[in-house]
Amino acid sequence: MASIMRSSVLRQTALAAKPAFRNNAVKAAAFHSSAQRSAILPPGPQRIEGTVNDPVPIPNPSAVDGSYHWTFERLLAAGLVPLSIAPFAAGSLNPTTDAILCSAVLLHSHIGFQSVVIDYIPKRTYPGLRKFFWWGLNLATVTVGVGLYEFETNDVGVTEAIKRIWKA
Repeated sequence: MASIMRSSVLRQTALAAKPAFRNNAVKAAAFHSSAQRSAILPPGPQRIEGTVNDPVPIPNPSAVDGSYHWTFERLLAAGLVPLSIAPFAAGSLNPTTDAILCSAVLLHSHIGFQSVVIDYIPKRTYPGLRKFFWWGLNLATVTVGVGLYEFETNDVGVTEAIKRIWKA
């Protein structure tokens, strides 16, 4: 009961305290709806294709879009665990292990962000925006790959940098 009364008690207190606040205080409600806020993004185009009784289109079978892709993602994610521990556990900072680790992290990140683009920017609704983000992701992946290559060849490398930061 006290939580129901609280907003009206606060409103009455505000009305009594400040007469200039009176016009805005009347507009305040105990429960606000989202209709008062402006939308962050406008809703996508609303259209219905076909009827309720139309069958769902079955995609053509493809090894790239199916279980092979999912299995590769899981193997890559599972392989990152020993790859991230191996250089520190073995005590040797091998540039080959470092390059494999950087490549696996870069590929894992690319596949993850690619899934975000696929899930949240539908090709049917926003074809231009999806293509823009797709090329932006490819450009970012190449840029990070070149940056990691430069860091590995001209500097100390990723595992050595992590080791130095950890001991700092």
